[in-house]
Amino acid sequence: MLYNSTENKNEVVSASQAIAQGISRDGGLFVPQELPSYSLGTLKEFLALDYKGIAKRVFGDFLTDFTADEIDDCVEKAYTAEKFGGSNPAPISYQKYNGNNLNILELWHGPTCAFKDMALQILPHLLTKSLKKTNDGKDAVILVATSGDTGKAALEGFKDVDHTKIIVFYPVHGVSPMQKHQMNTQEGENVKVCAIEGNFDDAQTGVKKIFTTKEISDKLASDNMMFSSANSINWGRLLPQIVYYIASYCELVNDGKINLGDKINVVVPTGNFGNILASYYAFCMGLPVNKFICASNSNNVLTDFINSGVYDKNRQFYTTISPSMDILVSSNLERLLYKLSGDSDDITREWMNKLRTEGKYEVTPEVREAVMSSFYGGCCDDEATKTTISEVYKQSGYLCDTHTAVAVAVYDKYVSETGDKTPSIIASTASPYKFSKAVLSAIDGDDNLPDNEFDMVEKLNSITGVEIPAPLASLKDKKSRFSDVVNSDEMDEYVLKTLGVE
Repeated sequence: MLYNSTENKNEVVSASQAIAQGISRDGGLFVPQELPSYSLGTLKEFLALDYKGIAKRVFGDFLTDFTADEIDDCVEKAYTAEKFGGSNPAPISYQKYNGNNLNILELWHGPTCAFKDMALQILPHLLTKSLKKTNDGKDAVILVATSGDTGKAALEGFKDVDHTKIIVFYPVHGVSPMQKHQMNTQEGENVKVCAIEGNFDDAQTGVKKIFTTKEISDKLASDNMMFSSANSINWGRLLPQIVYYIASYCELVNDGKINLGDKINVVVPTGNFGNILASYYAFCMGLPVNKFICASNSNNVLTDFINSGVYDKNRQFYTTISPSMDILVSSNLERLLYKLSGDSDDITREWMNKLRTEGKYEVTPEVREAVMSSFYGGCCDDEATKTTISEVYKQSGYLCDTHTAVAVAVYDKYVSETGDKTPSIIASTASPYKFSKAVLSAIDGDDNLPDNEFDMVEKLNSITGVEIPAPLASLKDKKSRFSDVVNSDEMDEYVLKTLGVE
């Protein structure tokens, strides 16, 4: 299977090249030239496999320049019971809310308690094997822009991995205290963390600029280094996310919640569009899906796009209690638009250039109709998010984080508006303890909130009895290693200085 750029079909690479390079030289994103086709017979075969078995099958169909032994090695090292607390790294929790069944796909049982672990525990293994195939001898410099969860997951995945260095940028006022502490206490000799004055979009734009500046890449090459990415712009990040939607469908069948062949809805809280795009790719491969419900917070650029066909980032940016979704430039939407435009690099490039220069573009009526027929866009603000956390806990005893609550609130609105009772998978993206202040406030009110983040964690635990994940509990007494802050226009200088490149 070969891959090409969404903005230049003439750039064709292997799977290992796509993973090693991360992003196309023209700034486009790598996409597979074709997708595997899974019949109901194939899905029936998957029912007998555990998570690792399904992952090996899916990876094998996409990573055709990897041997079966190489894929087996990557999967076995990534999804261990030690890292994910059991043989199933992505279990479903069955709950009820407002009379509706909530099939909550818990994607946060990994070492950093966020859904990014599902991809970032395997990406280092995929990347190191890819480098040996395509760029033998070069060290990879992983650049990451994060709105909170990707940064820590990438740092944990790549710490002390041979022939890699990783630099993470995050908005100084745009992540939760727990997320910030997770990143700034990161262990590893090859890791570096830096805050920027600005928001996530500024960080993401800065990283993309560094990637596509030839002068900087040439300087690295002269020192035997090359850039790669751990953001979901890297195909090696997106591919593992396809796996858990297929695996969760099989779990619903095996648990007797649906019959094989029944359609489901998929509900995803998303900012950068990668997580929900993975479910759409699974659908294109044969997964029976009725509707993709895209849930946003007050930064509702995706909601407006799905409902109008106009993508406009020229709007107020909100800092919310669901900070991983505080994004106005949803990078992975480019991959969807490429597919819906008939794999047209010309049309996709035109839209992306308009986004870069004008901050706005409008898709064709045909693409708008295709988006609206498959996707539902909804949003909720912080007040509605807190109300949902509180009501879900009161009704079911289930404690969800601020991002999962956005998904539940939008799903509840969707059911009310449409009456659609199709069984739905709701992606739960983080442990509630990563956002303890907001969750505690929702459960217990704002009076007498402890001043210290870890005191909030302990109070939330004492009220609810919900277990504190060990990776978060162990952070309490760890000292910060990183405190750098730069302006977004200084990111390139910071990278070169950190690497010792002149």
